[in-house]
Amino acid sequence: MRIGELARRTGVNAHQLRYYEAQGLLEAERGPNGYREYGADAVLRVKQVRHLLGAGLSTEDIAYLLPCAVGEAPELFGCPDLLAAMRSRLHRLDEQMTRLARSRDALTGYIDAAERMGGDGYPPFDAETVPA
Repeated sequence: MRIGELARRTGVNAHQLRYYEAQGLLEAERGPNGYREYGADAVLRVKQVRHLLGAGLSTEDIAYLLPCAVGEAPELFGCPDLLAAMRSRLHRLDEQMTRLARSRDALTGYIDAAERMGGDGYPPFDAETVPA
């Protein structure tokens, strides 16, 4: 099938499909006319990629995991070091969440302090005291 048909069947635009191909997540043959030709398994592969992207995995992670993917959801098994790679990604996400929580707490503290000072944290505006 051509890229337009694959886009229609998966709901993923052609630009993204070309990106997946460039990242090694999707394979296409070139027809005699130079057009990309995707096999019947391309629809499943795109759905797998979309699910894994939705889990927060990078395209690099996904390229590593795809040989272990079975089914649309997909289920992942049968590859060496698979659990170690997923645990490493989970650890990185946990670290990011900790940093974001600290940033959120600090920002909340600044907002609370500003509100205690009178709303926006600035003294009331008096047009008569501003030099002309």
